[in-house]
Parts: sequence; C-alpha cells; structure tokens
Amino acid sequence: MNEILRLAMADKGETAESLAAKVGVDPKTAGRWLTDDRIPHPRTRIAVATVLGCEAKKLWPEPFRRRDLPWFQEWADLEQKAKSIRSYQPLLVPGLLQTEAYARAVLATGGLLSPTEVEEVVAGRLARQRVLERDVPLQLITVIDEVVLRRQVGGDRAVMAGQLTHLADLGEREHVQVRVIPAENPWHTGLAGPFVLARTPDGSEAAYLDNQLRGQVVTERADLASLNTRWESVTGEALPRRRSIELIREVATTWR
Repeated sequence: MNEILRLAMADKGETAESLAAKVGVDPKTAGRWLTDDRIPHPRTRIAVATVLGCEAKKLWPEPFRRRDLPWFQEWADLEQKAKSIRSYQPLLVPGLLQTEAYARAVLATGGLLSPTEVEEVVAGRLARQRVLERDVPLQLITVIDEVVLRRQVGGDRAVMAGQLTHLADLGEREHVQVRVIPAENPWHTGLAGPFVLARTPDGSEAAYLDNQLRGQVVTERADLASLNTRWESVTGEALPRRRSIELIREVATTWR
C-alpha cells in the first residue's frame, strides 16, 4: 500500500475514481497506484501531484533519488531556489524546456542508461520544470544554437516537431526568453561548451558546467566573472526574442 499517496488523497477528499478523472487515466489504474504500489508514467506523476497539492517526489520518492546522477543534486537544489537562470546550450534544448518525449529520446541514446534509469531521470527533469509554474515563476533566459533546432533527436520526427512547438510556446511567456544564434554566424565563444548561471533571491550567484562524465557547480568569483563575460558574448550573437520564436516555428514545420 502506498500510504503516502493514500493520506494525500484523503487530505484532499479524492478517491481513486475522482483522481483518475482529473488526471485522465482509468480508475483501475489509479487504484493500482494504491494497492499494487505501481509508479505512474512521469507526466502522470506530475499531474497527480498538482491535483493533490504536493511534490511528486513525496508521493513516489524512488524515481527522484537520482542514483545515477548523485552529483547533480547540488545544482538541482540551487535551481529550485533560483530567482533567475541564464542558460547557453549549443547542442540540446535545455532540460527545463524539454518535452517528455525529447528528454526520453536524449537519455535513451546510446544505451548508457537502462530503461528504468531513463524513466527515473525523465521524471526528475519534468519535476524540475515546475519552477516555471510557480506563483512567482523563475525568470529564464536561454540561448541555443540553430543546430539544436535542426539535428534530429529520437527516431520519430514528431519528437522534434513537438519539442520545437513547445519551445516556441514557452518563449511566448513573459518570464521565459528563448533566443537562437543563427547557423551562418561564425565561431563564437559559446561553442567552447554549455553553461548555466543562476541567481538566488539573496543576490548570490552560481554556475553549472557539464561534460561527458558529470556536472560541476561553480561559485568562485573569478570563474563567475568569466562566465558572465561569455554570456554577454553569446547573447550578442543571438537573434532578438521575436525573430527567434519565428525561426523556431519555421523549423518546427519542417519536422512534421
């Protein structure tokens, strides 16, 4: 018996039938979450948590323990506290803006993670995206290279079409900016690698760097100053916000 889920449902006056109706699943499926301790699909976990007014990781902690990425937890905690984030990614859509299908395709590539591990990380990634839905949402500015829009991820072209449509839709939000560096631009400083800068409500700043093995949280003042200079450089290469959204939507049509 999933006692945590049962108590959360009781607190909100939800039955398996009423909860199932609100999240769009069969009542028998919702019942199995209680009696068989089944773990729902990642997006369904988020929907259930929203209905019950709690975090998905409290209802189903196992998929969020990130056993495969223990080094990531420090940054994940900082990300949840952040007031604003600036992200540069030359090769992929940033995790906070990924669709479930795109995230799964990225993580499954190469067979480096087992299917179970892939689902665990996908669930964690979707849960992290709730910072964009807070009452006072995260202010997010992300810069990507045009190749991110044109290189296929996953075997189904619909994955890219869905991801780019989602990306453009998010870019229309007041607190989210997505800007694209055109492919015809020459080599620029950002192509040395991705980086993310986060600022917390108290004004402190930290950065995150990623590589083939693991990520690293950076807090040294000199390093942050260098990354801020690089940020100014990459944003100078990017198209304005509105033109970037138009380009993303144009490329999305080529994937359909």
